[in-house]
Amino acid sequence: MEFILLANDKQTSARAGRLVAGRGDVETPVFMPVGTAGTVKAVHARELREEVRARIILGNTYHLYLRPGASILRAAGGLHRFCGWDGPILTDSGGFQVFSLADSRKITEEGVTFRSHIDGSLHLFTPENVMDIQRAIGADIVMALDECPPGQSDRAYARTSLERTQRWLERCARRFDETEALYGYPQSLFPIVQGCAYPDLREQAAEHAASLQRDGYAIGGLAVGEPAEVMYEMIERVNKVLPTDKPRYLMGVGTPENILEAIARGVDMFDCVMPTRNGRNGMLFTTEGVINIKNKKWETDFSPLDPALLSFVDGDYSKAYVHHLIKAREILGLQICSIHNLSFYLWLVREARKRIMAGDFATWKTATLKRITTRL
Repeated sequence: MEFILLANDKQTSARAGRLVAGRGDVETPVFMPVGTAGTVKAVHARELREEVRARIILGNTYHLYLRPGASILRAAGGLHRFCGWDGPILTDSGGFQVFSLADSRKITEEGVTFRSHIDGSLHLFTPENVMDIQRAIGADIVMALDECPPGQSDRAYARTSLERTQRWLERCARRFDETEALYGYPQSLFPIVQGCAYPDLREQAAEHAASLQRDGYAIGGLAVGEPAEVMYEMIERVNKVLPTDKPRYLMGVGTPENILEAIARGVDMFDCVMPTRNGRNGMLFTTEGVINIKNKKWETDFSPLDPALLSFVDGDYSKAYVHHLIKAREILGLQICSIHNLSFYLWLVREARKRIMAGDFATWKTATLKRITTRL
């Protein structure tokens, strides 16, 4: 995988670039819809391509390992063929999901033992088998196994956790390098930078990750309860260390405001369940502000969801109709809201890219944030 840096904003650290991957180019900044179990909830692959205009999506190693399982994915020829998505896919390592199971997992130097949330069966993730699982899944970009410690961890635990994550990263890199991709196209390994909210630990982690000279780098363990300004400071610290000629991926973040602020600090790639999860609960992000479509005020509003967006749902369906669907708990309402919110997120990063290329990103960001964060 190659990363081509095309433009830098003069007032911020924002960048516009292009990922050149075997399954197609991806323009950055980019938002990746989350397809946890091999599907972006309530959205067909065709809608992702044609309406949302997504170019890369994310799958989750933990969920795919448990169900349908690596053996089935390998027999299918990989996740792309299994789910009908022909663009690039990124998989996380499963670490975040495992470590969120605080009552049913045990961390050792070997790896992490955990119980399935499905049937309670016992499993072990090691740096080596997580690489093997992601080889079987066939993602274009795979993540190293890391520990995602609680955001408010004390310094002693944060350091211990980081040192173990770094040892695991070296084992992941060795395993990745001694194995081959299974389906005839290359895969790239991204290290994950941890370190909680301790600037020196974050910088140490970034230096260690950069020393492995990989195709890109991820920033993990943020947006887990710390104040937004702390998150932004950690991003700035890390990005001063990471190579400028490689993509930077901020994992699991976040709100539209978080995304624009992180772009301004040099982040290129994002994912988050917020657009689909919030959409299924009736919250719509629009170019004019945030809507709770359940509110009675939309009951007789027959205007389009968002005339400024290109997705068919924004022009074909009115606020009143979607209000009715959500109140009636109709599945179509979940689909429309999910497609709409994903369309908004993809619109947002495309507009950011245009403004970076044009040289007026900072001015546009200020005006846009004021508008899109307004509660309508």
